[in-house]
Amino acid sequence: MRRLKELFIAANPAQVLRIAVARAGSHHPAMASIYDLKPRFQALLRPLIAKLAGWGCTPNLVTSVALVLSLVVGLAILLQHDRPAILLLLPVWLFLRMALNAIDGMMARELNMKSTLGAILNESGDVVSDLALYLPLAVVDPPSLWWIIAFSFGAVLTEFCGVLAQALGAGRHYEGPMGKSDRAFFVGAVGLITPFATEVFKLWPVLFATATVLTLVTCFNRLNHALSELRKR
Repeated sequence: MRRLKELFIAANPAQVLRIAVARAGSHHPAMASIYDLKPRFQALLRPLIAKLAGWGCTPNLVTSVALVLSLVVGLAILLQHDRPAILLLLPVWLFLRMALNAIDGMMARELNMKSTLGAILNESGDVVSDLALYLPLAVVDPPSLWWIIAFSFGAVLTEFCGVLAQALGAGRHYEGPMGKSDRAFFVGAVGLITPFATEVFKLWPVLFATATVLTLVTCFNRLNHALSELRKR
């Protein structure tokens, strides 16, 4: 554990920021993200969408269920913050939430069920869900409080930058390295490991500081690629 802690401290957030921004501003392709695996994940879920539609489900219903359950999970963590085992809810729910997010998008696109309300619910629901799931962690580990708040703010900012690109006339941008799926993986991994090795709490400030820096890099990366796209038009 000491070696692990030294490793994270050595890779300090400022150094991560310098390297990542330099790479984002270079001619390298967009930084890899777990989002890149989405097509394979969707292929596994595709057989479900016709059945759900046949049962009367709509994309807006799926989005709303994901939002409500995120609020419930976040509240459970807040109320039981003194029990590390409650963190095991995170990897389970974050995986299911990714599945629901993929399902509502496929239903909207492939079954011609898009709507303006659906777009609003999708974007705002993701942000509210992130805040509901991440902010309670500040109560779980008070020494990490400000970094968790900063990470939560960074999560909101990355989604704003993705939508801002669209508002400027580019496409919706999903570049990493700390997009929605990447954040879910990170927080899910922290939630899975910490209950079984509570000394990992000591690493939370460094982990969330680094993740916060990566959200800022993600914002830069998305806006940089959006501007590049607009210049080519």
